[in-house]
Amino acid sequence: MKTPQSSAKLVFRFAAIYGFLVLFPQYFLETWINQNFPPAITHPENFYGFIGIALAWQTVFLMIASDVSRYRPLMLPAILEKVAFGGPAVVLFAQGRVGLPLLAAGLTDLALGAAFAVVYRATRSG
Repeated sequence: MKTPQSSAKLVFRFAAIYGFLVLFPQYFLETWINQNFPPAITHPENFYGFIGIALAWQTVFLMIASDVSRYRPLMLPAILEKVAFGGPAVVLFAQGRVGLPLLAAGLTDLALGAAFAVVYRATRSG
């Protein structure tokens, strides 16, 4: 039977690996994105900055997975990180301002945020 600690490790490791796999390749996709998802990126510093910050968070997820008890307080900003992208993605899709691929990414982040919240609650002491 899995303990809450081992479940939290699994959730955060999965999130980090998934994040690295989907985020890192985007460093090389600006031209492709410009061609396939107009309008073109007009502020590349925002595009690359987003990718960099998101990748930095993947290292935080690995940190949490390495010692769930010690880094449990970081689960709260990790939840916020997921909601901060997922929430606007859903709203923007509802407004017709982004397409299905971005909605899918946003819903994935919201699902991961919900999993983070579940393991946060499950790992509380006492």
